[in-house]
Amino acid sequence: MNNRAVPLVFNLLFLNLLFNSITMFKLILLKELKEIIQSNRFVISFAVCSVLIILAFLMGAQNYLASQAQYEATIQENRAQIAANTEWYNINHTITLPPQPLMALVNGVSSDIGRNIEMRSRGELIAENTRFNDEPLFAIFRFLDLEFIFGIVLSLFAIIFAYDAINGERTSGTLKLCFSNSISRASFIAGKFTGSFLGLSAALLIPILIGAALLPVLGIELTSDEWLRLTFIVFSGLAYFGVFLTLAIGISSITRRPSTSFLLSLVVWIFAVLIIPRSSVMIAGRMVDVPNLDEIASQKNNYRIQLFDEDRPKLQNFSIPKGTPPAKAFPLFSKFMGELSEKRQDKIEALEERLNEELENKKREQQKLAFSIARISPAAVFTFAVSRLAGTSLDLQHRFNDSAKEYQKLYSNFMEEKTGKSSGGIRIIVSDSDEQEEKKNLDPDEMPAFNFSETSFKETANSSFTDIGLLLLFNLVFFGGAFASFLRYDLR
Repeated sequence: MNNRAVPLVFNLLFLNLLFNSITMFKLILLKELKEIIQSNRFVISFAVCSVLIILAFLMGAQNYLASQAQYEATIQENRAQIAANTEWYNINHTITLPPQPLMALVNGVSSDIGRNIEMRSRGELIAENTRFNDEPLFAIFRFLDLEFIFGIVLSLFAIIFAYDAINGERTSGTLKLCFSNSISRASFIAGKFTGSFLGLSAALLIPILIGAALLPVLGIELTSDEWLRLTFIVFSGLAYFGVFLTLAIGISSITRRPSTSFLLSLVVWIFAVLIIPRSSVMIAGRMVDVPNLDEIASQKNNYRIQLFDEDRPKLQNFSIPKGTPPAKAFPLFSKFMGELSEKRQDKIEALEERLNEELENKKREQQKLAFSIARISPAAVFTFAVSRLAGTSLDLQHRFNDSAKEYQKLYSNFMEEKTGKSSGGIRIIVSDSDEQEEKKNLDPDEMPAFNFSETSFKETANSSFTDIGLLLLFNLVFFGGAFASFLRYDLR
């Protein structure tokens, strides 16, 4: 044979093998799709998915609109309270966390964190009034959102559909019949997975598209950035769904009986979805000691008492210089009290800042460790990915606190400009009733506006894409394990 003909023959053989593999893969894929669509399991799962997903969109939209209405009511109440006063030092100004549009579909921690912060010119800011304060029933039953549907319901459906993907074919005798033809094991298992994934994805995407089309009708207008986030949330859900699909196929390829593979798949699901994420919190809590909030509050309170005790002799020894007119005596005492209070407040704030920084650092260290351990579970990885994409992860609380601290500087400057003093000192006002003038009510528009620093899709891409990449890696690892075990599977 001519030397030039040898590579040509090999190329033809390779192309022929590739064509046969593609043909067999297509046949297995179509066979799997047909069996899935015609099965009772598909009809039931499609009905359940449709009801749950559309219901999640409807309930999520209702919850978001209720949160938006409450947010606007809080803003108006705050403005009315300012307008009812005639002196700036009498107001109680509150800033409010605006609801995130995608919280309608992925609630995350948006209902668990405080929504309102009572503003002060200096000192510690504390977020209060969570959604669960108003509606404690939701704290028990939580919300029906896409995270719950994908994380719990659809991952179980994946197991129900694929637990007998291999051993079920062997039990019915169709596995041996399939391999009586010239079909490779790679084409078979790839066709099984792809057919199952496409068939079940249709049961998910159809109601999701219907729900997405309902959002504008329900009064929720999403920006292009938020539609992009929603697209990746759905993609993350499909990747997460694929993890349990490949896992179930893999378990089916190492067991002989469908009942065994179902039981084993269910045990793995319980560990992956329920046990590992919760255990990670317990393990991180044991390994990283976070200061107790009551102990920190006690330290702050004891330090305040200590400073007051130190200032008491100074107050007792204060004396008005001789020859001071009576009209100036009280302002001098008020100034002295204010200076003591300012110095005391500076020391208190320094301690609070140090203790809060230590607490925050320990909390973040604990959270980082808990998240690292939890990422063993694809369920936790999915939760991290979609909550970041929706803007309802723990970062929401950090951004709200950071925005409040930035706003505090503006508020402090504004109040000092309006009152001539910061709110840290003791203010004693003496007025002469004979010389009182009728004062105008305050204008709320003069108050500097609070702007919450929301993150863009580009800013969250790195963190969320890392978790999406982990979900894809889980798919590859489990599919590789399923393929390796199927290569040694006894077809008889």
